[in-house]
Amino acid sequence: MRYVKSFAWLMAIALVATLGAGAFAQDAPEAEAKAATAAADPIKIGAVFAITGKAAWLGAPEANVVKMMVEDINAKGGIHGRPVEVIVKDDQADETASRNAVGELLRENVVAIVGPSTSGCSMAVAPMCEEEGVPLVSCAALAKIVEGREWVFKTPQRDDHVVERIYDYVKEKGMTKVALMSSTDGFGAGGRATLQAKAPEYGLEIVADETYDPKDTDMTAQLTKIKAAAPDAIVNWTIAPAQSIVLKNAKQLGVEAQIFQSHGFGNYQYLAAAGDAAEGVIFPAGRILAAKDLPDDNPQKALLVDLTEKYEAKYNDKMSTFAGHAYDALQLVFEACQNKEPDRQDIRDYIEERQGFVGTGGVFNFSPEDHTGLQKDSLEMLTVKDGQFTTLAK
Repeated sequence: MRYVKSFAWLMAIALVATLGAGAFAQDAPEAEAKAATAAADPIKIGAVFAITGKAAWLGAPEANVVKMMVEDINAKGGIHGRPVEVIVKDDQADETASRNAVGELLRENVVAIVGPSTSGCSMAVAPMCEEEGVPLVSCAALAKIVEGREWVFKTPQRDDHVVERIYDYVKEKGMTKVALMSSTDGFGAGGRATLQAKAPEYGLEIVADETYDPKDTDMTAQLTKIKAAAPDAIVNWTIAPAQSIVLKNAKQLGVEAQIFQSHGFGNYQYLAAAGDAAEGVIFPAGRILAAKDLPDDNPQKALLVDLTEKYEAKYNDKMSTFAGHAYDALQLVFEACQNKEPDRQDIRDYIEERQGFVGTGGVFNFSPEDHTGLQKDSLEMLTVKDGQFTTLAK
């Protein structure tokens, strides 16, 4: 009797095992695909962002969108059956730290690097990437980042195009006297030089020219001088949180001139920090901040709305143009790896030849002569109304 019970028990185990094997067999192709992807050598990509420190409002959303993109592509099986690994470094917007981070990534044999977040850091590491022959897709705006470079690209709109969009509007409105404010970092200095150089082309007189340290917490002294110069317009150029203080100080002083910001204002955290002092500010930027205001036939709208909804749902935070710059940079690298070999030379060549790439910054058309791929029309004139970014036309 004991042997009969044992035999029955063994049969039951066999039946369960058989059923389990059948269930496993149904999922085998998907499971095998995931296992194969996990076992394959990863495609290593580097990223350098200012996740903490003085430019964290740029770098933190950039790191977030990259994490989201990597999770998404790996959930779909990676690229050609290989998982994607993005090695993210925090340079805290410090040029020495940025060079050290890129050095570490080069030793990791990454196939490309996206970032850094800031112009100064991008200028600092660009020569390293040129020397090593590794594609760098910067998330910073300064036009000089890509000038004369073979291996360096960037996704934000050029700073000189931003200046032209501002001056186009200033001239259209009959303004002739302009005051400048700018931070003393790489982005601010580059913008200031361009604003100065292009003013005569538009028949504009610069009646005041003030600078400030990105870490400054009060710009009353500079704005008092500007107010005394009686400008028609003030252009404030920085990516630092100090730009929100400029707006608050200007309101406190009763400054009546129209204030323009650079595209470095494209973050809801800057808007929140400025409060009602930001009302009526005008600035050119990519269209992602006002995606729902765009007409349905705009080629970017579907991407912008979808990306914004996914990002905000995942992180419970507002989308920013800076997250968009990182999205464009990494998506270009992903595309290159999907369409060519995940090899440094092939990635470089693919990006340089890429035409009609619909990104958050616009529709990119790269070429050997243009490693930004965007023209002035990629910029939308935005303003702040009732505490929200919206298109100026609306």
